[in-house]
Amino acid sequence: MSYALAFTLHLLGAVIWVGGMFFAHMILRPSAIEKLEPPNRLPLWLAVFGRFFFWVWISVIVILSTGYWMIFDVFGGLAGLKATYIHVMHGIGLIMTAIYSYIYFVLFQQFKTAVNDKQFPVAGAIINKIRNLVTTNLVLGLMTIIVASGGKYINF
Repeated sequence: MSYALAFTLHLLGAVIWVGGMFFAHMILRPSAIEKLEPPNRLPLWLAVFGRFFFWVWISVIVILSTGYWMIFDVFGGLAGLKATYIHVMHGIGLIMTAIYSYIYFVLFQQFKTAVNDKQFPVAGAIINKIRNLVTTNLVLGLMTIIVASGGKYINF
């Protein structure tokens, strides 16, 4: 794989993941609140998450695989990596992946069960937990973009 291809795929994965969180949190959520009653919002979110999380998994796999490929093939490994901003991106990316894994494997599964069983108060409480963690990941993702785009110029 060439560095140009790895870098491009890495960026596309980040755009899909972070951009999707931004859209869902800043545009879709307020619109759904404005137009739909709470019980009608929950099946919508179940459908949205089902589709979005598929793309997030692809993004996570692409970001991690291209990131590690660049670190070890292009930059000579973590020990020899002199660019602090890449270490920062790496750390934030691992935190984001852990948060997303918890959202997907624990909260989303609980949410899916609650919505399918029409336990809407339970589903509502779970989606609030998901929203808080997505907000955290969105902030971390935006910070990563700042570090990625300006890190080598900021001289961490």
